[in-house]
Amino acid sequence: METTLVVPDRPTLVYDADCGFCTRSVQFVQRWVDRRDRYDVRPWQSLDLAAVGLTAQDCDEAAQFVTADGEVRSGHRAIASAATHGAPGWRPVGALLMAPGVSWVAARAYRWVADHRHQLPGGTAACAVPRP
Repeated sequence: METTLVVPDRPTLVYDADCGFCTRSVQFVQRWVDRRDRYDVRPWQSLDLAAVGLTAQDCDEAAQFVTADGEVRSGHRAIASAATHGAPGWRPVGALLMAPGVSWVAARAYRWVADHRHQLPGGTAACAVPRP
């Protein structure tokens, strides 16, 4: 049985479906941030990654956001993009995450969460970020 991979045709937040913490996080995003379905939320395992300029390693290491014009944003920038593309009340949060003086803190916080996601609520051993 062959699986057909999807090529997104609109903005898409890409996450790791093998990670319980990531799956719970995107459920929050879908319920509160993107309630009007302004962008897709898809597991990387279902996407044609090469078609959007991503690799499995990229997606194992961080969330990704593919914009309508094909730009890829990773980590805290992906989360900021999800917020700025979402409901109007979340757009200032996304802008704040990218603001000078805040962006580097958001990047470090994101990296810490990504590195420890297997230890966070909803996390499992499958959530551990592989290290080369």
